Amino acid sequence: MPNWIGWPEIVVVVILAVVIFGPKRLPELGASLGKAITGFKKGLSETERELRKATAEKEVPAEDEETV
Repeated sequence: MPNWIGWPEIVVVVILAVVIFGPKRLPELGASLGKAITGFKKGLSETERELRKATAEKEVPAEDEETV
């Protein structure tokens, strides 16, 4: 955790969230946030995998090119 975020700041954020969204909606928001983070990580890993595959294909020397 960054040094500038302490327990008092976390408590203030939680209290504001309860006041703004209400206690019944917080679990829904938490679940939605978790799904969004999971989807983002999945998308990043797929993009990274595709990028590695494309990079590996470019590194393979072409056999039909003539060397001069």
